[in-house]
Amino acid sequence: MDKLVPTVVVVAVLVIAFLLMLWGWRRRTRRDSGAGAGYQRPEGGTVLAETDTFYVATTRGGESLERLALPGLRFRGRARVTVESTGVTIAITGESPVFIEAAALSGIGSARVTIDRVVEKDGLLRLSWTTSGAAAADSYLRVIDPADRAALLDAVDKLLPTGSRAGHTTESEV
Repeated sequence: MDKLVPTVVVVAVLVIAFLLMLWGWRRRTRRDSGAGAGYQRPEGGTVLAETDTFYVATTRGGESLERLALPGLRFRGRARVTVESTGVTIAITGESPVFIEAAALSGIGSARVTIDRVVEKDGLLRLSWTTSGAAAADSYLRVIDPADRAALLDAVDKLLPTGSRAGHTTESEV
């Protein structure tokens, strides 16, 4: 009996914490529903590069700590990134693939910090783009095989207007 009251209090606190997290996530999802998502993938297109990555997060453009809960990009996980002449597809395991058309891409560069993740210098790739709802977004990827990193950078760079390579984020100095 002397352990029942503390046990009930701890369980109650855990349940309340879980419910608050669930409420916060649903609120964020509703907030970001107007941001749109990816684009309709066109037929055709030549594959320029394809690699396995860890998808880390998608944030508001230029705000590496403000997550966007976009359909297909809500949860971190292993992903297959395919760069075609028409755009980039991010296919996260267990999620619907997200296609980003070439015209929506605005840059690619290196990063060190984003939500829940701090890595070595240039450990993340930041893909900057505009969602179908006209919201600026940055998607962060960690390339599994370092040999594939250069190929992925070069392939996306070919889709960008001249001189728009994003470079390093300011967070890389943290």
